[in-house]
Amino acid sequence: MKTKPPVKLKDGAQCQVIGGTHAGKSGIVRDIKTGKTGHVSITVVQSNGVRFKTLAKNVVVQTETA
Repeated sequence: MKTKPPVKLKDGAQCQVIGGTHAGKSGIVRDIKTGKTGHVSITVVQSNGVRFKTLAKNVVVQTETA
């Protein structure tokens, strides 16, 4: 496998998209899947309810500071 999923990537985590078509958007990680080629894709749900799919390599998980 060429790619591996990020360590902290999990369903329900808050994330920021840093690359690809949806760069600059953020939301909650949903539906993590690994394709036949080994690339990990996720669905991101924005606060306004809009969903989009992107590759996990384009996403960083935001740390919770509370």
